[in-house]
Amino acid sequence: MQASAPITQDVMTIPRKTDTGGKTNLVGLTREQLRDTLIAGGTPEKQAKMRVNQIWQWIYQWGVRDFAEMTNLSKAYRAELDEKFTVSIPEMVSKQVSADGTRKYLVRIAGGHEVEVVYIPETDRGTLCVSSQVGCTLTCSFCHTGTQKLVRNLTAAEIVGQIMMARDDLGEWPEPGVGTGESGPRLLSNIVLMGMGEPLYNFENVRDAMKIAMDGEGISLSRRRITLSTSGVVPEIARTAEEIGCMLAVSFHATTDEVRDKLVPINKRWNIAELLEALKAYPKLSNSERITFEYVMLKDVNDTDSDARRLVKLIQGIPAKINLIPFNEWPGSPYQRSDWDRIEAFADIIYKAGYASPIRTPRGEDIMAACGQLKSATERARKSRAQIEAEVNQGE
Repeated sequence: MQASAPITQDVMTIPRKTDTGGKTNLVGLTREQLRDTLIAGGTPEKQAKMRVNQIWQWIYQWGVRDFAEMTNLSKAYRAELDEKFTVSIPEMVSKQVSADGTRKYLVRIAGGHEVEVVYIPETDRGTLCVSSQVGCTLTCSFCHTGTQKLVRNLTAAEIVGQIMMARDDLGEWPEPGVGTGESGPRLLSNIVLMGMGEPLYNFENVRDAMKIAMDGEGISLSRRRITLSTSGVVPEIARTAEEIGCMLAVSFHATTDEVRDKLVPINKRWNIAELLEALKAYPKLSNSERITFEYVMLKDVNDTDSDARRLVKLIQGIPAKINLIPFNEWPGSPYQRSDWDRIEAFADIIYKAGYASPIRTPRGEDIMAACGQLKSATERARKSRAQIEAEVNQGE
C-alpha cells in the first residue's frame, strides 16, 4: 500500500543548531543522517559507517554525552568531534514524585518552552509517557492539555531526549561494554506517546525518534513495547503501520458522532466510520496483535449500557482491547468521573462480549500527572495569574 501524503500544519520546528553554541546536535539523527553529518564535518567517507556505529553505541546504549569518554575513538578524532558537534538533550527543570511512585518531569526545550513527561513504575514494567508537541491543537474538551494552545512540534532530538533524560534519572544506562538489559529487568521498558500533543501531527519527528528508540544497538526497545496514541488522524494511520510499526492506541471516548464531535473535535474532520475503516487494516499492516481503544468514563455523557453495547458493535472485526479510563479531574474541568459501579457495569458488558476491558488505575493524580492532566507548569501559572486578575477586575 502506498503511504498517504503527510498531514501538514503551520507549526514551527526549531532548527537543530539552537542553544548548542553553533554546534550540530547529534541526538535525534537517524543513522543515515548521522553518517551524512559526520562526512560533512570531515570524517572520511570510508570510515563513516564504522564511526556511526561507534558513536551510536556511546550515545544510545551507554548514555555518554562527552566525546572525551568515547575511548574507542582516537584522541584527535574526539577533539575534532567536540569542536563541531554536541550531544544535547532537553533540560529537566523539576521532578515531582507521587505517593504511588509516579514521576512527573517538567522539561525545558529550545526556545524556553516546556513539556511534561511522566514515568509510571509497575511491578512488571516501567512506562514512560512521552510528549510530541508543546501544547496541543485538538482541544478535546475533557483534556487539560487541550486547553493549552499549540506552540510547536518537538524535534526528533527533543522526543528521544525525553527517554534519555528519564534513563539518566533512573540511573539505568549500562556501563560501557555491557549490553542493554544484561543487568536484569529494565526500569524503563515501555514508551507510550500519550503525553502532550497529537503524535500524528508531528509524524516525521515521531517516526525518527521511535526508530532510534527501537534500534537494537542503542536504547533497544521492541516495537511491541512502544504504543502511539492518536485521536484519529486517519490519513496517517496506514503510514504509521508501514513506517513505524508500533502498537496503536486510539482516543475513542464516544460511540456516536454527535458525542464524539464534542469530546474529540477532530471527529468533525474524520468521523467514527472513517476512523474505524482505517483501523481495520492496521494490525495486518503493522503485524501488531491488536489495537487499544481508550475510553474515558464521563458521568452521564458516554457511560450508559447502551454506549457499551454500541462500542462492542462498532469494533466488531477489529482485534482490540478497551482501556476504560476513569476521568481524571482538573481545575475548571466541565466533566465528572463516572461512578465506580457504572464503570464496572460498562466493563462487564464489554468483557462478556469477548474483549479485554481493564479499568485503568489512576496514577499520579496528586501531582497532576494522570492521563489528560498534563500541562506545562508555566502555562498553569500563567492561567492562574489571569484568573486572579479577572477576579480583581470584577471586584472593582
